[in-house]
Amino acid sequence: MGNDQTLAAMLEQRGVSRRAFLKYASYVASIMALPPASAGALAEGLAKAQRQSVIWLSFQECTGCTESITRSHSPTLENLIFDFISLDYHHTLMAVSGEAAEAARKSAMEANKGKYIVVVDGSIPLGNGGVYSAIAGISNQQMLEETLRDAFAVVAVGTCAAFGGIPKAHPNPTGAVAIGELVGGKPLINISGCPPIPEAMTGALSYVLSFGKLPELDHLGRPKAFFGETIHDRCYRRPFYERGLFADGFDDEGARQGWCLYKLGCKGPVVYNACATLKWNGGVSFPIQSGHPCLGCSEPNFWDQGGFYRPLPTPLGAMGPALAGAAVAGVALGVGAALSARKHQKDYLAATKSGEE
Repeated sequence: MGNDQTLAAMLEQRGVSRRAFLKYASYVASIMALPPASAGALAEGLAKAQRQSVIWLSFQECTGCTESITRSHSPTLENLIFDFISLDYHHTLMAVSGEAAEAARKSAMEANKGKYIVVVDGSIPLGNGGVYSAIAGISNQQMLEETLRDAFAVVAVGTCAAFGGIPKAHPNPTGAVAIGELVGGKPLINISGCPPIPEAMTGALSYVLSFGKLPELDHLGRPKAFFGETIHDRCYRRPFYERGLFADGFDDEGARQGWCLYKLGCKGPVVYNACATLKWNGGVSFPIQSGHPCLGCSEPNFWDQGGFYRPLPTPLGAMGPALAGAAVAGVALGVGAALSARKHQKDYLAATKSGEE
């Protein structure tokens, strides 16, 4: 806090070469789908920036989002903290506790007025005056409002923070709400997922640090670079989907052959995330590659959809003749191909919401 040294100077002192720095900038530009020429601008922006003060608040959550970012591949959490940001407050990761921890939060707020970023994971319980979750003697809502007062921007990480997640699921006994309902007009980035992809979190922070503004967002406030396409769009099992080859069980011949998991409830055609491209644990795998259908965890109300292993209610996209014939007798396959994933997602979420009510 309070250090006017640029990141370029700090990295040079730490022995980080310009080549390594440019390599990282190119990586961030690529995963955020920026034009190739943007890598230089991103590197220049990062070099001129100062370490970004970040205050991380954890409310109704399971610590899964923190666990996820500790597994970030590029940059690693250690690189992020020591080289790019100043993580001034985080319940789980900071060494101090009690009064000393709260003093650190307030000191960071005072020293970086109008400049610090607030990262929030977990929803906020509003029921019965917010009594269901309190920290340092105040409710989560009070802590959030106090911390946001002089913040530059807010990043809601994880589906609980972005959309309410599991705490908000029916019957929502604590009155949990998403962070977006309480930000009071502050710039907001939603990085959903249960948990979110670590590179989506670090990439978004790097973008804000480089350009001093939010990345391009979708209609749900999520970075389009990571949430611009469905999982189905990039899934390596999609050729089987197109040919009508589907696993009917988790241990049948289709499953052994790596066929599409649509019939087992895969929500990939209506879920927007980068799981199929960035994957997890440094690009090792993602749920579908491990043989499990997508649960749709990065979308609103995913917990209330009525059954993780129930197939989607309508045929989606250009489906294979086997499924198309069974699902829509007498209807030309081209009709299914013409339907957009966005329309299906809208219908699916509307049905989910009505079922919740």
